[in-house]
Amino acid sequence: MADRRTTGSWLEGPASVTRAPGDYPGRRLRLPEHGPGSVARFGRRLVALCVDWFLALLVARVVLRVEEWNGLQWATLGVFTLFNAILVGTLGSSVGHRLLGLKLVRLDGTEVGLARAAARAVLLSLALPALIWDRDQRGMHDRLVGTVLRRV
Repeated sequence: MADRRTTGSWLEGPASVTRAPGDYPGRRLRLPEHGPGSVARFGRRLVALCVDWFLALLVARVVLRVEEWNGLQWATLGVFTLFNAILVGTLGSSVGHRLLGLKLVRLDGTEVGLARAAARAVLLSLALPALIWDRDQRGMHDRLVGTVLRRV
């Protein structure tokens, strides 16, 4: 008979059921389980995304003075993508990442660079790649460009 341990709960997701004992997000990448250098978890990433989106919305509304709702959505998306590409490409983190103690690096721990950050920002703006994760809690956008969002 199936019970909660075999099916998991909707909050735990399928990885909690299929994960081997002692396994954790980032283990396959040789990252620590907790603390500095560990893979950024969903909650921190979501809050950082909301901070970045709010700032992009503010810039689109106040600085660019976009009034129309449909235009505001596209302007916000454009500002979000541009900010993400430039800030992550030069500093390694967006404003939201920095506030929540996160940094994007390549799998070998080196800086991301502008080209890789721009590709990641475009994929992130498409939304769907960011919603598909692997066992290390890396979105498809990070897997495709060879990066990982880590705690600092």
